[in-house]
Amino acid sequence: MAVDNWDEIRTAYHVARLGTVSGAAEALGVHHATVIRHIDALEGRLGAKLFQRHARGYTATEAGNDLLKVAQSTDDQFTQLAGRIRGRGEEVTGDLIVTTLAGLAPLLIPSIVKFQDEHPDLIVRLLTGSRVFRLEYGEAHVAIRAGNAPEDPDNVVQPFCHQSGGMFASRGYIEEFGMPLGENDFVGHRFVVNDDQNTRAPFDRWLWDHVPVEQLTFRATEQGVLQRAVRDGAGIGYMPIWDAANYPDLVQVLAPREDWSSPLWMVTHVDLHRTMKVQTFTSFLKEEAKSWPKG
Repeated sequence: MAVDNWDEIRTAYHVARLGTVSGAAEALGVHHATVIRHIDALEGRLGAKLFQRHARGYTATEAGNDLLKVAQSTDDQFTQLAGRIRGRGEEVTGDLIVTTLAGLAPLLIPSIVKFQDEHPDLIVRLLTGSRVFRLEYGEAHVAIRAGNAPEDPDNVVQPFCHQSGGMFASRGYIEEFGMPLGENDFVGHRFVVNDDQNTRAPFDRWLWDHVPVEQLTFRATEQGVLQRAVRDGAGIGYMPIWDAANYPDLVQVLAPREDWSSPLWMVTHVDLHRTMKVQTFTSFLKEEAKSWPKG
């Protein structure tokens, strides 16, 4: 029998994905009785059991897994379509969703605030974190990413700028341990470094390769924590030039090196790239970047 009720299919998809009726009800914003009713109706319509009921929840049967694959693809397509529709229009209004690494957010926020002042009907959502938000599903309009150029063929990737940084230490640290005279004068000094020896951050890789491990005395996994440790005197560490300029108590120990810099990329989805909102924002941000501190 043909299935023509998307609400029932979508409900089954969330039950299979989350494993419980209560989880699906919360995700869908409906009563748990509605979820059970949808599942019962869909199983009756199809003439097959989609789930095995047990004390811990619901587990999809073979038929349920087949339905899940189709429903997930359809749900993804609806999400993608909604993201594209949100980005269309000839006015700079509604949501503007920007994603970047948390460490870059303080650099972007003043410029975003200026842009919002020019477009007061805009709601800005700045998404940060380690997860890569998917532009093709409408999770963001613009992404600022670091490292190698993204290669997704559905995205428009533009060189944005370079993040340059140097070795810095607090004045208190320099007063206690002295100022190194160069890269060959690190004996007796302490360093702040990412705890992950496989990190892709250029400076942290350089430290692990060039400084004795016993001198890497303060380690953390979050860039914000590492930079705070440098400012508080834990040791010598990396600071972006734009960020170090905000802290007069910092002393530059070594100037930026080319192999410590990281290229930044501006990424948009091909379907949203030429919309008024995205074009206006990306043009504005490129102009703003011209005045950002350089290494």
